[in-house]
Amino acid sequence: MFRSAARAPRRVPAAIGGGLTVLGVLGAGVLARFPPQVRLDDALSRALYAGDDRSPLVGGLLEVLTTPGVTWFRVLVFLPVLGWLARRRAWRTVLWVGVAITAVGPVTVWLKDVAGRARPAFENGGLVYEGLSYPSGHSSGIATLVTVALVLAWPRLTAGGRRAAVTGGVALAALVGLTRMWLGVHYLSDVVGGLALGLAWSLGVALVLGGLPGGAGALPDRERVGEYR
Repeated sequence: MFRSAARAPRRVPAAIGGGLTVLGVLGAGVLARFPPQVRLDDALSRALYAGDDRSPLVGGLLEVLTTPGVTWFRVLVFLPVLGWLARRRAWRTVLWVGVAITAVGPVTVWLKDVAGRARPAFENGGLVYEGLSYPSGHSSGIATLVTVALVLAWPRLTAGGRRAAVTGGVALAALVGLTRMWLGVHYLSDVVGGLALGLAWSLGVALVLGGLPGGAGALPDRERVGEYR
C-alpha cells in the first residue's frame, strides 16, 4: 500500500495536464466552431435528447439524476465531513476540501463567459435556461465531488475499496453527464469539458494545498487511523 501511495502523487500532474488539455482543446473547438466537433455535438444532441414532449415522470426522474452535479448538493454532502474534520482541528484538510468544492462553480461560470456558447436550441431543453453552455457546470461539479471524495478517502481505503470507489465515482459522473444531454441542455463537448475541468481543478487544489496522500492536508492512512478518532 505504501508503494501505491507514493506513486499516486507522481501521477497527479499528468492527470491535471490531461484534464486541462482536454478542456483547452474542446474550448478552442467551441470558439472556432470547428466543423467536425460541431457536427458531432449536434448529431449526438439530437440523438440523445429525451424530447420536448417527454412525460412529467421522465422529466422528473432526469432532474433527480442530474442533481448530484449542483453546488448545494456537493456542499450538503461535504458539510458533515468538514464538521468532522473541524472537530479534529484538521484545518489544512478543511481548507483544501472547502476551496475545491466551492470555488469550482465560479471558475466554471468564468469559462462559460469566455467561451460564450449558447445551449442546444430545444424548446424544453436549452432554450429554457439563460446561462451559457461550455463547459457544463453540472459536469464540473460532479467531477469535483467524486475527485475530492476519492482523494480524501484514498489513504483509508483498501485496494478493493479503491477499485470499487473509482468505479462507482466514474459511473456517477458519467450518469450526471448523460442527464445533461438527455435533458437537452448541453452538448457532448460541454459535458466532457466540464468533467475534465472538475478533475483538473480538484487535483490541482489538492496538490497546491497539500491534500494528496502523504501531504499535510491528507487523512492518515489505515495504519494510523487512530490519530483521527
